[in-house]
Amino acid sequence: MAPVLYIVVPCYNEQAVLPITAPLFLKKLGELAEKGLASPDSRLLFVDDGSRDASWDLISDMARRDARVLGIRQSRNRGHQNAVLAGLMEAKDRCDVTVSIDCDGQDDLDAMDRMLEAYAAGCDVVYGVREDRESDSFFKRTSAQAYYKLLAALGAEVVYNHADYRLISARVLRELENYREVNLYLRGLIPLVGFRSGTVSYKRAKRLAGESHYPLGKMLALAADGVTSLTVKPLRLITSFGILVALVSFIGVLWALITALCGRSVPGWASTTCIVCFVGGVQLISLGVIGEYVGKIYLETKQRPRYIISERTDSSEFRARDSE
Repeated sequence: MAPVLYIVVPCYNEQAVLPITAPLFLKKLGELAEKGLASPDSRLLFVDDGSRDASWDLISDMARRDARVLGIRQSRNRGHQNAVLAGLMEAKDRCDVTVSIDCDGQDDLDAMDRMLEAYAAGCDVVYGVREDRESDSFFKRTSAQAYYKLLAALGAEVVYNHADYRLISARVLRELENYREVNLYLRGLIPLVGFRSGTVSYKRAKRLAGESHYPLGKMLALAADGVTSLTVKPLRLITSFGILVALVSFIGVLWALITALCGRSVPGWASTTCIVCFVGGVQLISLGVIGEYVGKIYLETKQRPRYIISERTDSSEFRARDSE
């Protein structure tokens, strides 16, 4: 029997691209059902992340016209990762498998066929991995590649060149629900759940319409969440670097004492200023990294809900679950 598939699509101010990509998603659902890779009961689930444009109106209208379309709306904008999680948690008890994909049409829909084939072969998680980054700007391409290498160097378990296009089975989602982090970084969290996984490579195209909602600031914030959520190695590096600086400083003190005792010392401010500035810079950077972790601990202890659903296109279609 073909699995019931829910395609989870997070949206934020996507009124320009929704009329283009939504029919493509529905067409793919039909193709998967015809091939026997997905059940005819499969659904397309949009997650409106507190959009300020007409995105929710478009989703609601599509849901009225096509029973395969469902939508949930967050009470306010909570970020891409929380929107993806909201959709996955809504779908997990109603389907056998989910595929999360962005709304912009950049990800290759035909990769879903291979994902579902890998699922049928026994994989519970299938990661969509980009073949290359030709569609990215030079800055985004080089910074993204450097970031993945940095995460690997810090000991974080991530899939290289994988974003949030992935297949996850319902049993993996039920285990993922037990991870209660407020600071979400799903790209690193899902590999921690385990289970058999595979990858599917694909080419990423240009955005079909509208503008990207992930500017540099949000990209840097997501990168910081990825590092601090997955590894404490930066704290250990600070300790190691502090020991190294202390050793160098101790050698410097010995050198200064010996020079003074030998009567060869020359008064000067340059060397003193350089040392003070260097040590001061190291201390401030170290405090900043430690503060980042302390801030994350502060947010985790509050245990605030990661998402709150304010509206659904058809409340009878969903279970009564307003927050997590």
